[in-house]
Amino acid sequence: MADQGTNIARRARKLNQHPALVETALITPMYNHAMSMFKDAIDAYVREDVELARAVVPRDQALDELNTMAGRKLIERMAEDPTQLRGYLNLIFVSRCLERVGDHATNIAEDAVYAAAAEDIRHQHLASVAKE
Repeated sequence: MADQGTNIARRARKLNQHPALVETALITPMYNHAMSMFKDAIDAYVREDVELARAVVPRDQALDELNTMAGRKLIERMAEDPTQLRGYLNLIFVSRCLERVGDHATNIAEDAVYAAAAEDIRHQHLASVAKE
């Protein structure tokens, strides 16, 4: 998590050296979602709350979708306004870092279930997708 925070801070420093991009607003919902997942995963682990931990795992899909959507919009903007290419690239990297925060939160939640209930729920979502 700290590595992702460091990467985001480096990108933010670069972004702050130029005029603000309206597209920065694409990052806010991702940030809110990722931080909510992280908080709930930590709470679930500390409280040994299996239900809360299980509830964190499927939320990663929504964060993945937000990342995909932001990436597409930012790539479109790159084509429309190549003078802001570096800014859009920095936003894409921030978006990816937040998506990784969600992945780490999911891992913590899975570990919380294992620690509290001795049940390994890792990769269960992949098994259900394969059945479809």
